[in-house]
Amino acid sequence: MISVSIVGASGYTGGETLRLLLGHPQVKVVQVTSESNAGKYVHSVHPNLRKRTSLKFVASADLEKADLLFLCLPHGMAMGRITEFLQIGERVIDLSSDFRLRSAEDYPIWYEHDHSNSEFLQKAVYGVPELHRESIRTAQLVTGAGCLATAAILGLYPLFKNGVADVQDVFIEGKVGSSAAGNKSSLASHHPERSGSLRSFQPTRHRHTAEIQQELAFNGVRPRIHFSATATDAVRGILSTAHLLLKRQMEEKDIWKIYREAYSSEPFIRIVKEKAGIYRYPEPKLLAGSNYCDVGFELDPVENRLVVLSALDNLMKGAAGNAVQAMNVMYSWNETTGLEFPGLHPV
Repeated sequence: MISVSIVGASGYTGGETLRLLLGHPQVKVVQVTSESNAGKYVHSVHPNLRKRTSLKFVASADLEKADLLFLCLPHGMAMGRITEFLQIGERVIDLSSDFRLRSAEDYPIWYEHDHSNSEFLQKAVYGVPELHRESIRTAQLVTGAGCLATAAILGLYPLFKNGVADVQDVFIEGKVGSSAAGNKSSLASHHPERSGSLRSFQPTRHRHTAEIQQELAFNGVRPRIHFSATATDAVRGILSTAHLLLKRQMEEKDIWKIYREAYSSEPFIRIVKEKAGIYRYPEPKLLAGSNYCDVGFELDPVENRLVVLSALDNLMKGAAGNAVQAMNVMYSWNETTGLEFPGLHPV
């Protein structure tokens, strides 16, 4: 049993992390922070947790020592306080973007600000277990990954690792639900404006592009990623559709073999490609509340083009669920502990 605190627990990601940890047999949640809700009961902000916890929010200045801290702060806040947090928690999992990139030079380009604690960028481990499991086991600082980036990376990683994808031009479209934007209201989240919409909000230069390039780089070669993001009417869920050319002529059985070898032992990756039915390919609706990432593909043999589809719940495998999975790896527990929920059907 370890003691865990959540810093910035009033947002969607913080609430989802708390929901998972309250049901985890190896964890005792000792504190949850919120500057604007200090003194209030957790269920006043997260009503789904009524009768699940009697915790109240505290200010982050009142944090006490714990074995592990989850940081669910807005982007840009953790980097300035990371030294303080590492003194309070023996280990830290940061779900923001503050330590996802290995190069400080990338932050002004993609996040429009300098990094104030760049010495930690090389110490932090990009916290996707399917990619960096062994490094996560011993890390003191683990980062969360961007939700859109996670979907795209997990869909494409086996192909790039095996060197079969043309790295010159990879086109990716990510469709994402409204919860990925957080719980701060804006005109874009206003119901009359959002409901029924299918809105392109970042056709170019989406910040998650940097993570995709970083994690799909092999032998010193970064792929050219062209990424676009579209907002959908859903609350949860991401569907990533990637188009790439193969370096050589391949058959579907060759693609199947690559994915099976990469993911057959992964507890949260499912290869979805059926011959019939409406769920022949990954569908984010089926994944709500689960930590699965479903991956599928379609080969165009005439053009030697591969379309890779991947789906996940942006608050789960795209954020809190992935972080809890990383925690399980850090403490050598069964990776699926606290994450067994399979999703709902129908929703």
